[in-house]
Amino acid sequence: MRISVIGCGYLGAVHASAMAELGHDVIGIDVDESKIARLAAGAPPFYEPGLPEILTSATASGRLRFSTDSADAADADVHFIAVGTPQAQGGYAADLTYVDAAVDGLIPHLKPGSLVVGKSTVPVGTAARLAERVAAGSEATLAWNPEFLREGFAVEDTIRPDRLVYGVADQRAADVLDEVYAQALEAGTPRITTDFATAELVKVSANAFLATKISFINAMAEIAESTGADVTALADAIGHDARIGRRFLNAGVGFGGGCLPKDIRAFSARAEELGRGESVAFLKEVDAINLRRRQRVVDLAVEALDGQIHTSKIAVLGVTFKPDSDDVRDSPALDVAVQLKGLGARVVATDPQGIENARARHPQLEYAEQADDALRDADLVVLVTEWREYRDLDPAAAAALVTTPTVIDGRNVLSPEAWRAAGFTYHGMGRP
Repeated sequence: MRISVIGCGYLGAVHASAMAELGHDVIGIDVDESKIARLAAGAPPFYEPGLPEILTSATASGRLRFSTDSADAADADVHFIAVGTPQAQGGYAADLTYVDAAVDGLIPHLKPGSLVVGKSTVPVGTAARLAERVAAGSEATLAWNPEFLREGFAVEDTIRPDRLVYGVADQRAADVLDEVYAQALEAGTPRITTDFATAELVKVSANAFLATKISFINAMAEIAESTGADVTALADAIGHDARIGRRFLNAGVGFGGGCLPKDIRAFSARAEELGRGESVAFLKEVDAINLRRRQRVVDLAVEALDGQIHTSKIAVLGVTFKPDSDDVRDSPALDVAVQLKGLGARVVATDPQGIENARARHPQLEYAEQADDALRDADLVVLVTEWREYRDLDPAAAAALVTTPTVIDGRNVLSPEAWRAAGFTYHGMGRP
């Protein structure tokens, strides 16, 4: 099919490349000239495993092109809206400026019978409003097809999704999307066809549930810290209950990134607008628990250094919000590093992929390309992003580098026994 993708940030660049990899003829549109130039040259402007390979393959084959002009999307039959919906300045609501601009810029170039498909995460009610705008300005129709990408696995999640959700107003729109996703459907991917509002709620509901599960186990970590219990053993025990499950019951420094925090806040804001704020009032506490875990790591650092933080060097392992990503948006790891620096510590942070983005936001921190350089002469080691190279660190080798063998495991991924055997004082999150 002939497809356009409006917005070539994280979501759009992955979606455009994956659609071309599946055999469609795709053009990606974005107003950022430097971003378009990089993508056209086969160089993603962010780190995502697997993306360089399919981007290079798709551009080389001619199935994928990029442009800054919306008019170049005029020949497409299906137009995906994949722009960002950041948290609004001065509030929790989603900023729909980019979504509205993308639709308005596309309408003059829509052909009769073409389909506009929203993929951006938006407040419920947005699709119905945009459908009226599209219908009034063209002979096209609108559908909503939420994304469920996990950073670090986005290519796989696009080519082989675990489910497809269509929010449509007529069967024809569903039929067109079936053609777009024919390969996934043939492989048995579940498909849910529903209305606009339900499709919009699916993504924010999923994120709200996931955030709640993570914050629940972190709340249990707070109780464990006051009682001497081990939250990891607790999670193992309750995770055997099939109704609960073990995944995402990992206590630590909490969640971050460009989606989960802002999406639950926008959901709360939209519920307030609908007069149903009490229905998701618990999400405010979910958010508060999550932020408290960052402060807990800072407090542990002050305690571990006997309050002498201003004379100490702290090695911070990780600045991205999760491994296999260079994304530092609302990163708990970077937040911890900045807070420690603010208390007067000499903070040396390291990360396999996120240093450039972290430095752009917080140049006041010191950065080391290699973990060994961060560890050397450190008075305290703080692991806050669970990159494999940090999980697999040799504690004996680390002990030979640091000044004082003390580690805070902000993700509960290290072996307390192994690190203690190497001479370290080990502090976990909700662990004795």
